[in-house]
Amino acid sequence: MSGYDVKQEVTDKYSLRGRVFHKLREDILSGKYEDYEELKEVAIGEEMGVSRTPVREAFRQLELEGLIQIVPNKGAYVTGITEKDVKDIYMIRSLLEGLCARWATEHITKEQLEEMEENVYLAEFHAKKGHLEQLAELDNRFHDILYEACNSKILEHQLKDFHQYVLRVRKKTLSSANRGPKSNEEHAGILEAIRSGNAELAEKLANTHMINAYENMVKNGLHEAYEKL
Repeated sequence: MSGYDVKQEVTDKYSLRGRVFHKLREDILSGKYEDYEELKEVAIGEEMGVSRTPVREAFRQLELEGLIQIVPNKGAYVTGITEKDVKDIYMIRSLLEGLCARWATEHITKEQLEEMEENVYLAEFHAKKGHLEQLAELDNRFHDILYEACNSKILEHQLKDFHQYVLRVRKKTLSSANRGPKSNEEHAGILEAIRSGNAELAEKLANTHMINAYENMVKNGLHEAYEKL
């Protein structure tokens, strides 16, 4: 969750360290590695076809992000995202998503608005059919459109970062037969506010949308996916 630096991000994506870092980060957040599991430099290097140096450098960056802990003379261990981290992220996201919706109201293009409308329409169709996996994918895309429409690379990057951090728990939340359709209803409200040019309402609805998502998650015990001993 470090500060945004466009030049550094582009460099990272194409460097060995960057590729190793992004792959390990994705694997940790998607649940490939268990909490407290040791990450072995040699094994990861062989798996990715790189030397130990970029793996070691990626480990240092992952430690800065709080995803692993490097214990001297022992190794690197996954710490992942805690229950408190999830709550913090949702509370911060609620404010940032509100700001994003406000700015999107002012800057959204005709093409983005049309894609958002189609997204809500398709999600409603899949909700009626009980296609929860498609519903989750459309939910992700709705937020991507919203982030892109805000016309701020800094805010877009930060929100996508947070979005990635709670990927596992979001998938479980949206696989709920109740939350998926309800989430799309909230998306429809945000869409209508943006379409009508009501930035204040769009901000309020987007803020509430995140709060509702978190409260639903807690209500159904889904936050326990990240609970630590």
